[in-house]
Amino acid sequence: MKYMLLINAGAIGESGGAAECTVEDWMAYDKEVKDAGIFVSGESLADLVTATAVRVGEDGKRTITDGPFAETREVLGGFYVIDVPDLDVALDWAARCPGARGSGSIVVRPIADFDA
Repeated sequence: MKYMLLINAGAIGESGGAAECTVEDWMAYDKEVKDAGIFVSGESLADLVTATAVRVGEDGKRTITDGPFAETREVLGGFYVIDVPDLDVALDWAARCPGARGSGSIVVRPIADFDA
């Protein structure tokens, strides 16, 4: 089953990336996921503090706002999609992710399979 691991950074470093992880941490985790044969896709988002939100009201008018958003202290830093047997295995991989350290968190969501 496919799961998305949404990587939320709780603290941003001077370079605009997750403060509690090094590039080497991410490279090692990326290699681990790929070597395990569970990697489906994944991306790191550039400049974690830049975001734009689009909302469309009932009248069809769109509203565009800059982020990050005041409602949350965490910012989405990237994602992995992995293909593993079940949620327990997905949670194990989420716990290994450097983004889960310190003030960060990983949100694990199953991906809908509409062909099933």
